[in-house]
Amino acid sequence: MYHTFTHPYRHLKRYREIGRVLVAHGFGEFLDQMQLLPILDVPRRLLRRAPRPPLGAPVRLRLALEELGPTFIKFGQILSTRPDVLPPEFVEELSKLQDAVPPAPWPLIQQLIQEELGSPPEALFASFGEAPLAAASLAQVHPATLSDGTEVVVKVQRPDIRPQIETDLEILMDLARLAQRHTPLGQIYDLEEIAEDFAYTLRNELDYRREGRNADRFRRNFQAEPHLYIPRVYWEYTTERVLVLERIRGIKIDDIQALQEAGYDTREIALHSARIVIKEVLEDGFFHADPHPGNFLVMPGHVIGAMDFGMVGELDQWLREELVRLYIVSVQMDTEGVVDQLIRMGAAAATVDRPRLRRDMGRLLRKYRGMTLKEIRATEVVRDVMPIAFRHRLRFPTDLWLLGKTLSMMEGVGLQLDPDFDMFAVSEPYVRRFVRQLYSPGAVSRRVALSARHWNDLGRDLPRHAYRILSQAAEGRARVVLHVEQDNPLLTQLNRVINRLILGVITAAFIVALALLFPLLSFVWPWPLVTWLTLFGFGAASFLGLWLMISIWRSR
Repeated sequence: MYHTFTHPYRHLKRYREIGRVLVAHGFGEFLDQMQLLPILDVPRRLLRRAPRPPLGAPVRLRLALEELGPTFIKFGQILSTRPDVLPPEFVEELSKLQDAVPPAPWPLIQQLIQEELGSPPEALFASFGEAPLAAASLAQVHPATLSDGTEVVVKVQRPDIRPQIETDLEILMDLARLAQRHTPLGQIYDLEEIAEDFAYTLRNELDYRREGRNADRFRRNFQAEPHLYIPRVYWEYTTERVLVLERIRGIKIDDIQALQEAGYDTREIALHSARIVIKEVLEDGFFHADPHPGNFLVMPGHVIGAMDFGMVGELDQWLREELVRLYIVSVQMDTEGVVDQLIRMGAAAATVDRPRLRRDMGRLLRKYRGMTLKEIRATEVVRDVMPIAFRHRLRFPTDLWLLGKTLSMMEGVGLQLDPDFDMFAVSEPYVRRFVRQLYSPGAVSRRVALSARHWNDLGRDLPRHAYRILSQAAEGRARVVLHVEQDNPLLTQLNRVINRLILGVITAAFIVALALLFPLLSFVWPWPLVTWLTLFGFGAASFLGLWLMISIWRSR
């Protein structure tokens, strides 16, 4: 049976290219499960003859995604933040995805800038470097100088990348729909929702005006922080596909030797970087989600300069409060409270296997019992949580996994700067202040006021809804739908009761009917056939009734 694709003729070539790459990396069985081999023109005999790949599945998946190009590289990077979907070994491997490609030719970049800004780069800038400073799958960055002598960097989207991405996104949606119907993963996860969320995220990343707004928001949040510098956005030169930022210069934050030779106190830099991250998370709820060392420079005065604001995470006030509550019950070693809090946050389903989850969380908490904050590493905590999240299908928001990844990367940089660096110790006063704010009279009164408003809304709407339901019931239009799982013990017991009831009614009916025939029977020897049949039926029905009574008595 052939499946209908979104655009079968326009994308069939790309479908087949994807199919060949997946088969070459040992994932042909996955395509076979979705019944795609005939459509992709891949003979099934290739699967039988294909040699067993020497590498493990996580490595092969990473290599396949890198070969398939920017959309699939980005998809793998997003999956690396979803330990609830993939086992830990896959998550760890996908976090290594490389996004470096040869730069696009200068004439194409020149043409794109003219299309976006209305003039060629030589007319807009005093100077423009044709050789890029960096090149990735979606964009490349060029140095330039404004007419007033200000040094800037120009981020230019790769020409013709959008049509390719839109094609791949349509294909990913098709594959998600097929996998939803034909693979075991589709019974566990909403694969179409994962594909839709990824498409939304990637399309946002292609709009550089959004990245510019992120930079402006960071600048506003840290306007009173002297040790963080956010470059200025030049909006007059910024469009959806071109972003112009002030160029900042400094030493990469992980170049320890260069920092020490320049006279910087690396411990002070580690302290500043930790304070900045904690403020982003607990106070602002808006954090830089791609904190690899290449995005941070150390400038004179121990000032940290940040770059690349395309990937950010957001934690609203409710989620931050719930995280602090989870932290409190964890410190108290309250495993039952941890399970309750995970359900309250929506991370664990109400139907989760509570005893198993409580046991796994207990083991995790006991591992860290008695350890000082200085001995605990955020990287290790995240690594320990990942298998539990996968085993119990814990659905934390993607921004929360981004936060874990961010804390791990910043902790790694901090330990390079200061071997005694302690992320948790730096965060402790911020957490205490947040807890005080959480239970302050003002915060409590706001929550009480919010609850009162909800109760007021319920009291206002309840009579109207009750009247409508009662009216429908009186008119016979109200329906109650009860869904019972097939393997539910209650359903099994109900089936057994109904079967016995039916059997009892049929037996009683036979006995009564045959008893009424007795006055009409002839008992003159030799008995006629009708008499024999009636007596036999009466005896069989009586025996069946007796057996039914005994079985009911035995089953209590």
